[in-house]
Amino acid sequence: MAKDLNISMLYDFYGDLLTEKQQEVIELYYNEDLSLAEIASHSGITRQGVRDSIKRAEFQLTEFEEQLGLAQRFYEIKSKLEEIKKNAFEIEQINSRLYGSKEIDMRVLEIKSLAQKVAEL
Repeated sequence: MAKDLNISMLYDFYGDLLTEKQQEVIELYYNEDLSLAEIASHSGITRQGVRDSIKRAEFQLTEFEEQLGLAQRFYEIKSKLEEIKKNAFEIEQINSRLYGSKEIDMRVLEIKSLAQKVAEL
């Protein structure tokens, strides 16, 4: 069974919405990198039972993302923050070369600070 690394990301967002058993098998399979046989031995269920539990959890995580879109929004926001930081840096460089305005420097610093605070949320 090939691992979809996107599931690990979705698990970070929606893992608490899964049952405890589903959380356990996803954690062991994706984060601990155990095989289906190892998880079956650890959990006291069959290899097929582990596979079915993983598939159900993967389906649910995908459904949560389709309905809520939190992961997609998170990565869009992260991408836009990187654009903001890049543009602030470019403004700082242009100001340094052409104008030397202290007010522009102060506002660029504020933009960078705000972007950093949002990134840390």
